[in-house]
Amino acid sequence: MRMEPWVVRSELDRASEGRLDPAVVAGLWRHPSARVIGVDDHSNLSSDPGGQRLRWFLPGGEYEPEHHYLIGTVAGEPWFVAAATPQGPSASLRQLGGVLDETQADIATTAVALVNWHRVAPFCGQCGTRTQVREGGYMRWCPGCDRQRFPRTDPAVIVAILDEAGRLLLGHHTGWESTRVSILAGFVEAGESLEAAVRREIREESGLQLSSVRYVGSQPWPFPRSLMLGFVARAVGAEIRVDGAEIEWAHFYTPHDLTRLVDAGDLTLPMRSSIASRIIASWRAGTLDA
Repeated sequence: MRMEPWVVRSELDRASEGRLDPAVVAGLWRHPSARVIGVDDHSNLSSDPGGQRLRWFLPGGEYEPEHHYLIGTVAGEPWFVAAATPQGPSASLRQLGGVLDETQADIATTAVALVNWHRVAPFCGQCGTRTQVREGGYMRWCPGCDRQRFPRTDPAVIVAILDEAGRLLLGHHTGWESTRVSILAGFVEAGESLEAAVRREIREESGLQLSSVRYVGSQPWPFPRSLMLGFVARAVGAEIRVDGAEIEWAHFYTPHDLTRLVDAGDLTLPMRSSIASRIIASWRAGTLDA
């Protein structure tokens, strides 16, 4: 079983040591090759008009740690993100993620994740004091209770379910356009292991029991702060009983049937930027096995 990991060839260096020193971060802001991208209130990034590439700016003015967050460096060139409506065209991470190279996708995902976190976490969750940005934007410090605050990540499982014949289960969410399908997913609950979350979510959404569960890969998904953890599992039987609340209908498909329905426009698969797309592509290529 093989599936290409998320941005395995990314050249982004998150500068984890250098960002501990505010003077180093300020120096990177003044670097002649420093670049800044913008992320707006809808998590859209500054892009070219066609939404194919990131569009960056030269830093303007003095470095402001509360507003300018260091993403990292690429071949010595610093990249920052600012929470601001970009002047000019912009595009969503969903759109850009499927066409950017791995380094640019890593930069874009980190930019959205940092901006989303700072927008919703300006105050300490324990004492209510307004926190201060540290480490170039990767940490907030509370002067009230002298505690470090780091970005929260919500783990979610996403699962390719195969029956005994190797067919793949795809379901339609109640809120989607009529042709869209994907593999099933859900959030991990408090005190729950990933494997237990897989079995619970699949049982709740499809009524299926699983005989095996295997991890295949992960993807950051900052909408607003998820980490998608991909699995492949084998179903016991093929009797599907959808919950009707989240999943409206679901069916098992062979690769041939899926290709025919997609080509005819009867089914729409997940966007290329998602781990769901990578898992489905791996199954269609015959390299995914439970």
